[in-house]
Amino acid sequence: MTTALVEARGLTVRIPTRAGTVHAVSDIDLRLDAGHVHALVGESGCGKSIIAATLCGLLPATATATGTVTLSDGDAVPTELVGTRENQWRRLRGRRIALVPQSAATFLTPVRTVGDQLTETLRHLRSRHTVTSLLIRVGLPDAVAALYPHQLSGGMAQRAAIAFALAGDPAVIVADEPTSNLDPQLTSHVLDLLDDCAHTGAAVLLITHDLAALPTHADRLSVMHSGRIVETGSTTAVLDDPGHPYTRALLAALPEHGLSPPPEMPPELTSLPHYRVTHANCPVSLLSGAPTSLDYRGGRVIRRLIGAPR
Repeated sequence: MTTALVEARGLTVRIPTRAGTVHAVSDIDLRLDAGHVHALVGESGCGKSIIAATLCGLLPATATATGTVTLSDGDAVPTELVGTRENQWRRLRGRRIALVPQSAATFLTPVRTVGDQLTETLRHLRSRHTVTSLLIRVGLPDAVAALYPHQLSGGMAQRAAIAFALAGDPAVIVADEPTSNLDPQLTSHVLDLLDDCAHTGAAVLLITHDLAALPTHADRLSVMHSGRIVETGSTTAVLDDPGHPYTRALLAALPEHGLSPPPEMPPELTSLPHYRVTHANCPVSLLSGAPTSLDYRGGRVIRRLIGAPR
């Protein structure tokens, strides 16, 4: 029996801008289980990083989130993350849930060494780890501690970011595109590190565009399109037998499947009616559209456009 460490129900995020309200994510249901890697894929701009920001309390101050996101781990009292105040987030981040950011080097202070910043993190979290032990764990030599962020390669920066995330032994790790711009060998190493985290009991959310690596590194897979999760299931089942038209279109765009272009461009998510997730000029698309319902089939969940053929 798996243990859910994070469970989102009906998560919806709206962000006001000068151009209108961005319907960043809509009606998200997502469960992250202890000891498992859950992958989240979809086109750029579909809302994947907004989910990561919500789980880590890093949404823009103007954003509005509704629905529920419950964080449960060990003997700690379950925590509702939606509406959590910043002073409480400071007790959660790093200790119970941690982020491995995209473009990791930009998240480090440029005028301080990696070791200095990691030492401060360990002190803040009252961690039992040392700088050396964390660097060794992520495959970096101790000498990296003396380097400044601009002296790190992309792969070194990404592994350093994982070291920061592991400093407080969090129960949940959110990795937002941790392998972007890495070569295949470094990609494999970073994904192996995240696998190791899951093997020690953490729940890992892996946001990625690297579909080829998923069968080896992810237990479950959710596919996002236009701010909604359109399909969830075991990684093997979703990739071998996609149930949603967008999932099929996403897989058809891979080189090994012929590089077929998607049948429609992703819709803009600004100033849409609350019940719609598609552009007004394309109201009956099989890839997005509303109203929708969820079709449960054993361990699979597929979002259907009401009235669309199955």
